[in-house]
Amino acid sequence: MKRGKMPADEHCLGSRVIKRFRKAIYDYYAEHGRNLPWRSTTDPYCILVSEIMLQQTQVERVIEKYQAFIDLFPGFESLAQATLRDVLAAWQGLGYNRRAFALKKIGEIVALECGGTLPSDLEFLTSLPGIGYNTASAILAFAFNKPVVFIETNVRTVFMHFFFSDKGEVRDREILSMVEQTLDLENPRDWYSALMDYGTMLKKTHGSINARSAHYQKQPAFKGSDRQIRGMILRVVIAHRDITQGQLVKELQVPAERARKALSALEKEGFVREKEGRYTIA
Repeated sequence: MKRGKMPADEHCLGSRVIKRFRKAIYDYYAEHGRNLPWRSTTDPYCILVSEIMLQQTQVERVIEKYQAFIDLFPGFESLAQATLRDVLAAWQGLGYNRRAFALKKIGEIVALECGGTLPSDLEFLTSLPGIGYNTASAILAFAFNKPVVFIETNVRTVFMHFFFSDKGEVRDREILSMVEQTLDLENPRDWYSALMDYGTMLKKTHGSINARSAHYQKQPAFKGSDRQIRGMILRVVIAHRDITQGQLVKELQVPAERARKALSALEKEGFVREKEGRYTIA
């Protein structure tokens, strides 16, 4: 299917256009679909873990950590019973440690309130820490095969490539209508997997198509950022189990004021706690 300009009639796609579009996506998926570990299960817990790991993290890095995490914490109950230190230790290498913190809280909520079984309810999922509409919808599609309509970066890439090739500042609301019209209602699980694999291919062959999105934001540099210092602090505290602020600053070899500021923020957020001048994972 060739790329084309958007139809003028409120982005309404004809049945022939939809058919050709689906065929192009599914044909690629049949030949080049990725064999990802979380695609071999429909266990809602495993799907939820994978979706949180995949937030702002490349698939290759998630593959390296996913199965080990599942082996350590095979369900919501085991995650709820684990210490935050153990969860953060297993998370090291994925970055954005707030996601691990949120995941631990999710385990506690689902174990306590739902008996360890994740409800297939959008409202409940979006009430959980660290889970917004798109992540919740992805969980519903991949774990429960529900025909939900959502956008993530690869899905956006595909629709912009095929239907907005000559347009900039494309808004997600323009794309959502087309996602809904083309959705495979009988098998949304495979359809979204196919879209994501096609989008991954487009990023490699066509560059940053998403840069034309009205919602595009360039990710700030990690090196030297507060986020890097926070991650360094957590790694050191995990490794030492408990450590003084002075020892921490000396080991990090970063400006003392920045280290103290980051440590204070981590304490306020519940990552670390201080007792008698020594810091441990909370």
